[in-house]
Amino acid sequence: MNKANDKQPPKELKVTDKRIFTAEGDIRDEFKTEIKPADPQAPKPPQAEPAPAPSQPEKPAQQAQQKRADGEERRQEERRRTMADKATNPATAFTNFIEPLIAQGYMSLGMLRNPYQPQAKIDTAAARQMIEILTLLQEKTAGNLTPDEEDFLTTHLGELKLAFVQRTKSI
Repeated sequence: MNKANDKQPPKELKVTDKRIFTAEGDIRDEFKTEIKPADPQAPKPPQAEPAPAPSQPEKPAQQAQQKRADGEERRQEERRRTMADKATNPATAFTNFIEPLIAQGYMSLGMLRNPYQPQAKIDTAAARQMIEILTLLQEKTAGNLTPDEEDFLTTHLGELKLAFVQRTKSI
């Protein structure tokens, strides 16, 4: 230990705030001449997107981003289709199987004529059961249907649920 260093007073530490903005969000006086606020109407410069290297395999984050982009494209395409297009039977084995179930639901609500009954009769219990069966089929086949099959089932199931609510309100 050096005795000369023990007798010297401690050096003062000076802290200088070099932030551009005050706590209130205003530009500090010393920076006002250097910084001008941006014009909100000014066009932003285009940002170049880096091209992925073809020789490198995609990373999981890139794959997830690609899947999200594909999903967004599918949703845009889905919005362009009309309700009538979605409700049209694509004539697959699955849709041919559920079409009579959907018809039975509509018949139970009195929206289709039942060929076995002379007068339309509303049977809410049967309609509820058909809606539950179709909902169960939708849940169990999730992810395994083609987009057309999914649209067909979702559209008719939604319509059946809406009709059920409207018919049970009026009873």
